[in-house]
Amino acid sequence: MRARQFDLIAFDWDGTLFDSTALITRCIQAAVGDVGGTVPTHRDASYVIGMGLMQALAHAAPDVPPEKYPLLGERYRFHYTQHQRDISLFEGVLPLLAHLKQRQHVLTVATGKSRAGLNEALRSVELVGVFDGSRTADETAGKPSPLMLDELMSEFGVAPERTLMIGDTTHDLQMALNAGCASVGVSYGAHEPDAFHVLSPLHVAHSVQELSDWLAAHG
Repeated sequence: MRARQFDLIAFDWDGTLFDSTALITRCIQAAVGDVGGTVPTHRDASYVIGMGLMQALAHAAPDVPPEKYPLLGERYRFHYTQHQRDISLFEGVLPLLAHLKQRQHVLTVATGKSRAGLNEALRSVELVGVFDGSRTADETAGKPSPLMLDELMSEFGVAPERTLMIGDTTHDLQMALNAGCASVGVSYGAHEPDAFHVLSPLHVAHSVQELSDWLAAHG
């Protein structure tokens, strides 16, 4: 097999591996409405996907006072848990991960989800143990801070130039830039890919199959 260009590959979760962006957007809108805030547009609600939960909700609901943030978070989690079993991995993710493991890449997740939320999502799609490591916003810092990637690179002893971040938002690609890593964007998630190019991704994939093909040739 061709030598690896990247030893460590970090995936965002929602909108990159997991087909959850539409649900998250609706849950953000519902939560803001529940606490009496101005319901954000679909565009504004989807923009904050990838941030830590409270950071995202505060950005999406600027007229909601800070003392209501805990309730806002509770209402978001309520709406999300009602439908989390309705969503699944994007088609093609399982063979993609299997191929990368065969090539002995270190596979990780860097996500704006909480640790509890990521663990539940991994259990729901039977991916517990597939990833070598992961970091969540509540145990490090929200994107685009580089802390998640910095900690993963330190844990596995991988340099930035041998690390690749894959995500569906500008927050993911900016995090990669901040950490000195390369990135690949995917256009089928939360953010419009027109905004990706100023953040210098190596590639923008329009499907999981295209992502898999690119990684086979360049990863």
